Amino acid sequence: MAVLGFVGVGRMGGPMVSRLIEAGHQLVIFDTQKQATDALAAKGAKVVASPRAVADEAEIVLVSLPTPDIVKAVALGPDGVSDGKRVRVMVDLSTSGPGAAVVVAEGLAKKNIISVDSPVSGGIKGATNGTLAVMVSCPKATFDELEPILKTFGKIFFTGEKPGLAQTAKLANNLMAAAALVITSEAMAMGVKAGLDAKVLIDIINVSSGRNSASEDKFPRSVLPGTFDFGFATGLSYKDVRLCVDEAEAMGVPMVVGAAVRQMLAVTQAKFGAQSDFTSIAKVLEEWAGVEIRG
Repeated sequence: MAVLGFVGVGRMGGPMVSRLIEAGHQLVIFDTQKQATDALAAKGAKVVASPRAVADEAEIVLVSLPTPDIVKAVALGPDGVSDGKRVRVMVDLSTSGPGAAVVVAEGLAKKNIISVDSPVSGGIKGATNGTLAVMVSCPKATFDELEPILKTFGKIFFTGEKPGLAQTAKLANNLMAAAALVITSEAMAMGVKAGLDAKVLIDIINVSSGRNSASEDKFPRSVLPGTFDFGFATGLSYKDVRLCVDEAEAMGVPMVVGAAVRQMLAVTQAKFGAQSDFTSIAKVLEEWAGVEIRG
């Protein structure tokens, strides 16, 4: 198998690299955090000193990074992927938004490098188990080449050839996931304050028309036990929703509810910090309502 490059081997990237190694691929990796690369080096990955060094050794470089600005810097900045000697395809697994996808695609094209935006959904658990939703937009011939690699991560959805299409799909999904968490928090706070047992109310919702990803997964796993440890940072959710609302408004699509979700995430980040778990939205409602949603 061809040598693959990977930049950004943290909470999402690390499990994905592990799956690629287990599938038989040779990996050349880079991350700014040494502890992130040490465990993967023990599994056989080669650690190098920069994104450019990764792209010097691998024709296909995958990146998994936290923000659009970091994606653009890694792709196009000094000592970035675009300066590599061997790279011909860069796959962005991050949620960086359609605007950044277009900028990266145009910048890489100047170096005859094909850009693929391929954000993933499913969290750390999905990355570990290979059950992610993998959205892809790129030239069809490139998709056909990458499909066997991306299948390692989960189920693939080809969205088209236009740069940014896969990013748009991911932002739509993440807006809805955050919205479900906000509205479920409000409903649960109301029910508990009225005297309902939180576990009973969640069970009712989950066999009724109000069920959603927050009621079925996030609340039972992270809110009712009071652990608030689902595994997705408030700052990242806020970034994704902010990107979504901004992109929608730029296209002339009103985001009335989306703007309210963005505001709730802004409040949550201000109170609990960007590194808090995004299920901390429920803690905001607990404080405002004067209740604890436990069960």
